[in-house]
Amino acid sequence: WPTSKRGPVGKVIDVFGAIDVPGVDSKLMIRKHGLPDSHALEAISEAKELGVQVESQDVSDRYDFRTLLTVTIDGETARDFDDAITLKILPNGNFRLGVHIADVAHYVSEGGALDVSAYERGTSVYFPDRAIHMFPEVLATGLCSLKPKVDRLVQSCLMEIDSKGEVKAYEFYDGVVNSDARMTYTEVNSILVGKDRNNRDKYSELVPLFERMEVLFNVLHSRRRKRGSIDFDLPKAKLLMNKEGRVEAIVAEERNLAHRIIEEFMLVANETVAQHLSSKNIATLYRVHEKPDPVKVSEFEDFISSLGFSLGRNTNNLKPKAFQSLMSRLQGKPEERSVAFLILRTMQQARYDPVCLGHFGLATETYAHFTSPIRRYPDLIVHRTLRALRLGVLNNRHDSSSAQDLPVIAKHTSEMERRAEGAEREIVQWKKVRFMADKVGDEFTGYLVGVTGFGLFVELVEHYVEGLVHIASMTDDYYRYLERTQVLKGESNGKVYRLGDLVKVKLVRVDQENRRLELALVDILQKINLKTARRNFSGKSVNSKKDNQRREKKRRERKRSRRRS
Repeated sequence: WPTSKRGPVGKVIDVFGAIDVPGVDSKLMIRKHGLPDSHALEAISEAKELGVQVESQDVSDRYDFRTLLTVTIDGETARDFDDAITLKILPNGNFRLGVHIADVAHYVSEGGALDVSAYERGTSVYFPDRAIHMFPEVLATGLCSLKPKVDRLVQSCLMEIDSKGEVKAYEFYDGVVNSDARMTYTEVNSILVGKDRNNRDKYSELVPLFERMEVLFNVLHSRRRKRGSIDFDLPKAKLLMNKEGRVEAIVAEERNLAHRIIEEFMLVANETVAQHLSSKNIATLYRVHEKPDPVKVSEFEDFISSLGFSLGRNTNNLKPKAFQSLMSRLQGKPEERSVAFLILRTMQQARYDPVCLGHFGLATETYAHFTSPIRRYPDLIVHRTLRALRLGVLNNRHDSSSAQDLPVIAKHTSEMERRAEGAEREIVQWKKVRFMADKVGDEFTGYLVGVTGFGLFVELVEHYVEGLVHIASMTDDYYRYLERTQVLKGESNGKVYRLGDLVKVKLVRVDQENRRLELALVDILQKINLKTARRNFSGKSVNSKKDNQRREKKRRERKRSRRRS
């Protein structure tokens, strides 16, 4: 670095533009989190060489699913379609569910430029205004995307499911599909829940399929609930962007029935794949979620007991159903969202591992990621393992030439997932704070979602934005933090603030540099203002310029005296 008499001199490496210009925040997050923003030329060239359509020779040895009624269901803005669904009723009354996943492994050979690039990224990253794809777009949104009315190569998991939701039989195929329609969650939900006449007429040939899907969803969901799987079905914040790339509104992004249907089908496919590989003692990347730390569980139990709830008698050997039961009892209550966040903090983080250690949150002994190879590298590993097993290349976990590499791959992909989540979370928070910048002085209602020794975290009901009421602003009393019950309690007035409380707050400051909102409790502000007004009215204290000058002079004198001593 260049130096001067004052020491090292900074060097400008890059200029992104003014901080308020749309897109600059995304560039900063990409650089801060070390996200690769562009693909290597070799990877792009390799992707282009694959072409834009399925070649006839690629189809010849595959199972042909093109005659089956097939749909994809995704969000309105989705461009890469990983999964397609087929479903019919068998003569014995069971369901035959087909989950067909884009066969990325057919095109991306191990050790090639595309593979190396995808491994480095580990996952796609999704910002509110852009996506950073794991693969070049020509592949991710082109040849590997299950677009309607075109042939696409897939790896398929076909399951026979009975009326209790049990998978009675399953088969895996290298297949080819031709999707009949690209549907959105909104459209399917309007058909099933809203009974929208226009959409039911428009998609009349597909309506019976969607109705069968709803029936199977209820069967699978009921089975998963009975075994204790934990669902956090809480609304998330959705940022609505205008054409200039600025946030114009923040609304609740609630999962509708169509979201839940597809999620349930993906879950059962992932579980079936993991069960199959685990039963063969095959090494691959499993998705594991271990039991929570007993110490954290004990601390959580102490807290919820103060709310009148409990996880049960034996907290040392908890089952997932204990948390599920608690969430059911809290449903619709003010504390629901806050307790859900605490449960998540009590849990271990899910990760990838070569050993099938089970998934506590889903209450299953086997789980793997199979359904999203376009955007997750571990899914690509699972696809390669399945194909090798079908071809007879693998007989047990020790036959895998890459088995010794799996611990490294598991650690790396888990870390890349954390990196992506951190970047996504931070950019959303930044955009939320900027959205609130012109609302200083406005009052809002919100729920307490965090109580600490330094203040209260409040999530605003209207905008799904979180801010901090610092304890220094709570000047109507001296508040102590009671850690066991996680409350702030006033020593004199006995006022208690606890998770789930609905409060009214005022936005007093927007700290864009640190991406924080500073709030104040309206009831405390009113008390302080009332006391000040009474003192002024009684003449005991006059806020004159001379009074202020005298106070400032005494303050400086005390400060000098302390320094001398």
